[in-house]
Amino acid sequence: MIDVRRISGEAVKPYLADLACLRIQVFREFPYLYEGDETYESDYLTSYADSARSVIVLARDGAQVIGVSTGLPLREADEAFRQPFVKAGIDVDRVFYLGESVLLPAYRGQGLGHRFFDEREAHASERGFALTAFCAVQRPSDHPLRPADYRPHDVFWTKRGYVKRPELQVTLPWNQVDGREVENVLTFWTRG
Repeated sequence: MIDVRRISGEAVKPYLADLACLRIQVFREFPYLYEGDETYESDYLTSYADSARSVIVLARDGAQVIGVSTGLPLREADEAFRQPFVKAGIDVDRVFYLGESVLLPAYRGQGLGHRFFDEREAHASERGFALTAFCAVQRPSDHPLRPADYRPHDVFWTKRGYVKRPELQVTLPWNQVDGREVENVLTFWTRG
């Protein structure tokens, strides 16, 4: 039986190491190809523990954390994520940023992705946010590291009511699994 629950603020702290490990493990996969950095992960995830309005949705199989999904008010997210909205004239105080969902491969396809969105969207709604948004890295269909069986999540996100917003993009550098630091373009999807 998989236990899924929401936690916020200080309650996140005992899980930060698990969250960092999951992000590093799952984001190594295509399309992110992220060569994780524990120091960066610790700093990044601390913002969720420091925010009283954040949400972490934990999925556990017994004591093992097998998946996590994050969110916080866009106002409290990194400046890089706020800038596309500011430039577009969208009030960042209306936007709840859905950070990421990471799930171990053995647990995929069992509805947890929907549950992660349900829980984060409910959290945002309960706090009066009119718009939810997340961003996803852009990779060409002929990328040399793209697995033959890779399926993008666009259909899943569209069915949940999200709209891809090409005018809302952020560029972030990170070390890739092939040993290079690359500037990556991420495009936002919004609902609301």
